Amino acid sequence: MTIELLTKFLAWCSVVNIGLLLLWFLAILLFYDRVYAIHSRFFKISREAFNMIHYGGLGLYKIGLWLFSLTPYLVLQAMT
Repeated sequence: MTIELLTKFLAWCSVVNIGLLLLWFLAILLFYDRVYAIHSRFFKISREAFNMIHYGGLGLYKIGLWLFSLTPYLVLQAMT
């Protein structure tokens, strides 16, 4: 695998992951009550716990995105 191919791969991984993160954020932002109703039907969960799980998950996903996609991509871009 060449550096150019790896750079392109990481760029597309970053685009897809940012899209998923944005979709998750918009789903919670725009359809909060509906998403909570669906989750609370399957799990006995309070709104506070629901918020902690989703916002914590969003934060962890964002950290993973920076750590495993964006940072390696930026380093490879700086090398070429």
